[in-house]
Amino acid sequence: MKNNLREAIEKGRIVSFSDGPRLVAKELETAREDLADAQHSFDEERYKWATVQAYYAMFHAARALLYAKKFREKSHIYLGRAILALYGESKELPGEYYDNFMQGMNLRELADYKRKFSKDGAQRLIQAAKNNIMATERITGKNR
Repeated sequence: MKNNLREAIEKGRIVSFSDGPRLVAKELETAREDLADAQHSFDEERYKWATVQAYYAMFHAARALLYAKKFREKSHIYLGRAILALYGESKELPGEYYDNFMQGMNLRELADYKRKFSKDGAQRLIQAAKNNIMATERITGKNR
């Protein structure tokens, strides 16, 4: 998997970002805000928007992890791959973190581009976002 990270760097999809560590807390706060917005949208039965917001909560949590390692993404898919390479192989992250992120990205795309979404999908994604945020907080030490 480290080869995938090397490839992403060579392709310019993951780049060095020395200021990343100082922005970890900000990214996590954005993740928490998006999660709260997702829950609010869900409570209002706006499942498409809840799906989109839950994915972005996961996106910002993953970005916080990448920032902690002094990298920045230029692609959502490569963000997921970089997180898997940087944290998955060492088992710092639970195995479902990457799976949650990829499922979230797929559900967000279906909601945004094909208007395919559901109450159950939004609810599962909100729970996955909560889990990913908690794992990111644990790893980065940036709890509220």
